[in-house]
Order: sequence, then structure tokens, then C-alpha cells
Amino acid sequence: MQETFALRGNVIYTPECGRLELHPHSFLVCEEGKVAGVFPALPERWQEIPVEDFGDRLILPGLVDLHVHASQYTYRGLGMDMELLDWLEQNAFPEESRFADLAYARRAYEIFVGELVKSATTRACIFATLHRPATLVLMELLEKAGLPCYVGKVNMDRNSPDTLRETTEQSLAETRLWLEQSKDFAKVRPMLTPRFVPSCTDELMNGLGQLQREFGTAMQSHLSENLSEIQWVSQLCPNTRFYGEAYAQAGLFGGDCPTVMAHCVWSGAEERALMKQNGVFIAHCPQSNMNVSSGIAPIKSYLAEGQRVGLGSDVAGGAHLSIFRAMTDAIQCSKLRWRLVDQQTPALTLPEAFYMATKGGGAFFGKVGSFEPGYELDAIVMDDSALPTTRDCTLAERLERVVYLSDGQPCAKYAAGIRLF
Repeated sequence: MQETFALRGNVIYTPECGRLELHPHSFLVCEEGKVAGVFPALPERWQEIPVEDFGDRLILPGLVDLHVHASQYTYRGLGMDMELLDWLEQNAFPEESRFADLAYARRAYEIFVGELVKSATTRACIFATLHRPATLVLMELLEKAGLPCYVGKVNMDRNSPDTLRETTEQSLAETRLWLEQSKDFAKVRPMLTPRFVPSCTDELMNGLGQLQREFGTAMQSHLSENLSEIQWVSQLCPNTRFYGEAYAQAGLFGGDCPTVMAHCVWSGAEERALMKQNGVFIAHCPQSNMNVSSGIAPIKSYLAEGQRVGLGSDVAGGAHLSIFRAMTDAIQCSKLRWRLVDQQTPALTLPEAFYMATKGGGAFFGKVGSFEPGYELDAIVMDDSALPTTRDCTLAERLERVVYLSDGQPCAKYAAGIRLF
């Protein structure tokens, strides 16, 4: 049984999109790994439990990264002057081919997991590569680090370099074996990961759909990121009305298949309606969308429609692992969209971005990303004393300064009620 304990500090979270809960100098009680409540004084029934007093620091829900490529971490910040398809050919594919070398993969993944542990991210949906042994190494490292993440062995059987392509049969056989070998992980879960429709034949997609129904596995991929990509999909899949239908026809688009789709920059009305109907999660990756010239996703409109939206770093399309940075990028992108594209839709607010970074994305993992009773205790403690100012800031203003100005590294971190450091 997990220990019951309390954290004391300035507790901030978002129970609903756009609204901050601010609890100065309060007690956050964790009981058996879950939030029991936030209290101005410690209730009598918990008078004897251990209390970690963080003084005047900020206690926030752990941040959630709904879309990141672990295998791309080592070359983040490179090739940022290219568009998506050129960037994949010149940067992503050559690097990912190197993960056939297990020793190389381990070195690269040790760097990634080490940085993820130090960051404010407590949960993530992660792309590995198509290499099963290397993907299992990544999962082992995350498990040892105590991070409850989803990890995907990538599938690719067409329109890929010879060094980064499987046959359809090989891809499905390797994926089945990987799913079976992943059963013993306690914190890390497998996630089906067709890279995107252009790199997966209909036969492969249908086979993955069968595996999903057999194993009940979640799924992640890319959707409507780039206009050239969308045109390519329409040529490859002439029997579809829109990009997302290529996934839906294989049973890989929400409903009984928990799904995260990255980007959705150019999703039309039919695609959006099906995403909402099926409960597909959108991973908004603003920095990547700027870096590889994809566009500005209408995230404020998605929130207004009731879409399920979280944030993604999309390393290495995004150059920074920090979800704080993703929050500021999301706000800035939405301001540009309001000014240049759609003046009827206002820009995102910080509480809305904070919601996407915590409870919005956390919902994919269950009751995660909030300090409401019954939620799993994922928490980070941020020390803003290194951000001096003459201004007497409110808690909301202190949060905003941490989001915009901090290095993104907490001084304490908890995942599912367990302290990581």
C-alpha cells in the first residue's frame, strides 16, 4: 500500500478549461497514490501523516506531453528551415535508421529519458522507431525512471527508405511480438503507432486494427499536419473523403480504440465531427507546426467545439521538450491566428493553455492532470524565487511568470503518488 502524505505550498490547478483554482499555503493530501483533497489546514484525520513543506513554492499538476519522438531527441534544433516532408527525408529517417544498432539506441534513449525525468513532464505518449528491441529498451528505461507513459513501436511498410521499412507481414508479426513482450511493464504501456497514412498500406492498417481489437491497445499517429501530406493521402486513399477516414476504416480512430492524433492543423468539418464523436484526442504541437511550416491549428475553436485537446512538444519537429514552452507557443500562435486568419475567434488565455497541458491531455491517461479528489497524484514543485521582481505578484501572475520565464525544471516531482526526486 502506498504511503499517505501531504504536500504544503501554493497549490494551483484547473478543474475546467479556462479557470484556475488558487490555494495559497495549502495542504495537498495524497492517499494511496490519489488526491484526497486540498485544504487550508490539515484535517484532523490526517494530523499524523508526513508533510513535505515546500514553503512559498508553487505546486502544480505534472505536465502531459501527448506527442514526442524519443528517437529524435538527439538532433532537436536541426533542420528547422525545412518543410515537413523534406525534413523527414533529410533528418528524421536517416537518424531513426540508426536505432537498428541496439547500443546506439540505448545511448540515445538514456539521454532522452534522463532529460524527461528532469523536466516538468510526468506523462507522455512517445514514438520510438520500428525497431522492436530498441523500443523495449526505451520502455525499460521509462519503467525504471517511474514515468507512466505510452510508448509506440512505429509501423512503416511503404514510402520509406530501405533502411526504415518492413514488409507488411514483418511489421505485423513484430508488433504482435512486441505487444506480448510488453505485458509485464507496470507503468509503461504499449501504443500502436502507424507513423502516418503515407507510410502504411491499407493491409498494414487493417492488420493493426485487428491487433487493436485483440489486445485493446491505444493508438497514436499524425493527422492533417501539412497540406502536401493531405494531398498525398487523398491520392493514396481515393476511397476516403478526408484524411482521418483512412484511420477510421481500419478501426483506428477513437471509439473503442483510445486515440491520440498529433497536429490536426487542417482538419475540415467532417474530420472534426468524427473526432468529436469518437473522442479522439488532439495533440496540439505549436512549435513543430511553426518549425516545419505546417500552419496554425485552430485550437481555440477546437476547445469551443468540445474537442479533447492536449499539448505535445513533438521533439524534434519541436526543438524543446518543455511543455511550458508548448504553452507559450500555443498562446502566441493563437494570437497570430486571431490577427491574421480569424478575427472572430479570440486568442488562447494562459488558464486555457495550462488546462491543455494538465487536465486536458491528462484525461487520455484517466483521472490525471488535476488535484480534484480521486485524481492520481502527479505533481511538480516550481521554485520561482530565481525570477526576482519588484512587483507583488498574485499566484496567477506567479504561475504565468513560471510558464514564460522558468527553465522548466521542477525542484520536486511526483508521478502516481511516488516521488521521483
